Amino acid sequence: MMGALTPILAYLLGSIPFGYLIVRWQKGVDVRSTGSGSTGATNVMRNLGIAGFVATFILDVAKGVFAVLLASRLTSSDSTWIPLDGDPRWIAAASVCAILGHCFPIWLKFRGGKGVATGVGVFIALAPLQVVLVLIIFALIVAVARYISLGSIIATAAFPLLVYFMRRPPLPIVLGAAGGALMIISMHHANIGRLLRGTENKVGRKK
Repeated sequence: MMGALTPILAYLLGSIPFGYLIVRWQKGVDVRSTGSGSTGATNVMRNLGIAGFVATFILDVAKGVFAVLLASRLTSSDSTWIPLDGDPRWIAAASVCAILGHCFPIWLKFRGGKGVATGVGVFIALAPLQVVLVLIIFALIVAVARYISLGSIIATAAFPLLVYFMRRPPLPIVLGAAGGALMIISMHHANIGRLLRGTENKVGRKK
């Protein structure tokens, strides 16, 4: 019974629109009406600077971590629970649903962010070492190509592969990681289009 609740709880956690709430609190505006139209940390930074970015990023990461750990705890039969000791099927479902909630929050008529920070939180809970490698991949791509979106897309795509080849976890965990990664990448469809057309903004280049 508890297992069946985990995707719902994860979705509701993911749906908490921290970026929207912070900008509304500080400036009284809907962050989705500015910049990229996203509730994510990068768009919050356009409104509130680096402090807004850090606060939003940390909170969005935290809800991803908590969603996965909660699913693990609720589906664990061991009183001496340790992280990811629960049912891998429900943990995987919660992983995807937390990111889904961030991208399509019920509280904001299903208009949210791109899922990157919440995805980072989910990935940290699933495989922290692989997240470190993913962040290195991201930094290298941005340093060379100067496209943040390209770094995000490639690094996200690399995560489930790293999990599979380095950890060999239960198949549902790999599928959950892959499902979350695909969702984040799909939310970057506009960026992918601009990258293909050569019109995506580069880091350090003025518009």
